[in-house]
Order: sequence, then structure tokens, then C-alpha cells
Amino acid sequence: MRAIRQDEWGGVETMTLVETEPPEPTFGEVQVRVIAAGVNPVDVYTRQGVAYNRVLDLPFVNGWDVAGVVAKTGYGVTRFQAGDAVYGMPRFPHAAGGYAEYVTAPARHLAAMPPELTFEEAAALPLAGLTAWQMLTEVARVGPGQRVLVSGAAGGVGHLAVQIAKSLGAHVIGTAGAAKHRFLRELGIDEMVDYTATKVAAVVRDVDVVIQMFGGDHGLEALECLRPGGIMVAGQGAWTPGMHKRAADLGVRAATYLVDPDGAGLEALARLVRDGRLRVHLGRVFPLAEAAAAHEFIDTGHATGKVILKVADPS
Repeated sequence: MRAIRQDEWGGVETMTLVETEPPEPTFGEVQVRVIAAGVNPVDVYTRQGVAYNRVLDLPFVNGWDVAGVVAKTGYGVTRFQAGDAVYGMPRFPHAAGGYAEYVTAPARHLAAMPPELTFEEAAALPLAGLTAWQMLTEVARVGPGQRVLVSGAAGGVGHLAVQIAKSLGAHVIGTAGAAKHRFLRELGIDEMVDYTATKVAAVVRDVDVVIQMFGGDHGLEALECLRPGGIMVAGQGAWTPGMHKRAADLGVRAATYLVDPDGAGLEALARLVRDGRLRVHLGRVFPLAEAAAAHEFIDTGHATGKVILKVADPS
């Protein structure tokens, strides 16, 4: 099979298209023929070898988001059979090898692919969608009438978090540059703040929940938007030194969050898709051989929606 392998940490020049043997499924696993694979910011950090992202050992095949067709099932698998269309985020944050024509995965790290989605759209959903779903439903426990602030609301996680929060009955405020406000209106957002023109905490106050996808000073400032006792769920908590102390000083809560593989969560996202309450926006689609270009595009920080690798044709 073809795969994008990395033999050293560093820039995009370390990503190499190679021919290698497909992995074989073992107990409780399935082998998936990958049609499309998602590209996420965590993939970039992993490629660079950032200290917090050195979970993988060299050499490795990057990537976690996949959508494809079950090719083989291992012993004891009853959840799927060969020919089933599936999607998921197997093994995160440990090696999954998503940038390849075949992956293996524990069956319960996958779910049936919503037929309303293309393979490219399905590959865009697992990591970002589960991040948003778990942050909102499991950590913040968002309910009807709550005010939720989503940072980077037009991004990969952000545009899904906006829709999921709306499906939960929340009043949703999002930060994004003015050029992306029309896109957010189409998602049904209630309020928008142009973070390039004003300090968010100066105009947004007393929210119940902040979904924070940026670290550093942005993360610390976002705490000021919360009402007393409110909670910020931070996807970049490791990059926000002093976050918990600052939260305590302000009388609010902060939680550092890392997404988990979750077949049940994927099924919940699929129900939202089927109900017309969740759609995935594809920013760019690259062929597998151009994975380095996809990383360069992600690294600009200006992508709207998700970036995808097309690995194979469905037929």
C-alpha cells in the first residue's frame, strides 16, 4: 500500500510517500480500506515533534481521521463486516496511521458512516466532531438557554461546535475574522465578534461556557468572558501556562481537554447529520501524495472548515 511515512521530526520535507505492507487486523479489530483521511492541527504538531506531541515513535505514519470501507474483520468482531462504510478516529493519541491506503482499528473506535456524507466529508468529522461533542456534552454539559462562546468558530472544531451547541439549545457567540462572518451566519450562529478588530473580553461577558481552541494569552483572556462559576474547556491547555490559577483568581473554572476515540459519540454525530442539524464544511481536498501541501495549508492558521486527503476512489 501507499502511505506517508515520517522518519524524523521536522518540516514538511520529512514526509515521504512510500510503499509498505498493509497492517493486518488482530482480535477485535477491523482493517479499513481508506478512501479519505482528515488533516488536523495536531498532525502538524506531531510531525514537528513538539514536546507535548511526542506520543509516537519514529518512524510513523501520521493521521487519525479516516473514512473508508471495511476490508477484513479480526476474530470476535460482530459490529461490522467486510464492505461496510465506516468512519472514525482510531487509537488517538497513539499511532493510527491514517495517511495510508489501509489502517486497522478497534471496531469500537469506528461507527457506520452516515450515508448523507461523502467519504471526504465523513473523514472531516471524527477528531474535530468528537472534540466539539465531548467538550460540550461531557465536560461543560451544555443545556438549553446557556450562553456559549466558541473561539475560532469558523475553524475545523469551531464550525462543528457552533452547530452542536445550537442543537443543544444554547445561545452561541463565535469569534472569527470579518471575512468568515457570512459563513457563520449560514451555520445559525447568534452573535459574532471580530477578534482582529476588538478584544473579545471587552465585548463578551457573563457566558456560561467557553470552548477555547487557542492557547497562550488568548486562552487567559477568554477566562474573563465567563460568568462567576462558568467553565472554559481548553483544547490548548498545555500551551496556556497559568490557566488554572487565573481561573481561580476570577472565580471561574478551567478544564484541559483531550479527545477520546468514541464509537458512541460518532453515532451521536451521525444522528445530528441525519437530522440536518450538523454539516461538515470542506476547506480543501488534497491527494494523498500532496500531504505536505495540506500541512502547509493547515499551518497558515486561516483554514475555514476541514482539510482532507483523498486517498482512493470509492469503487
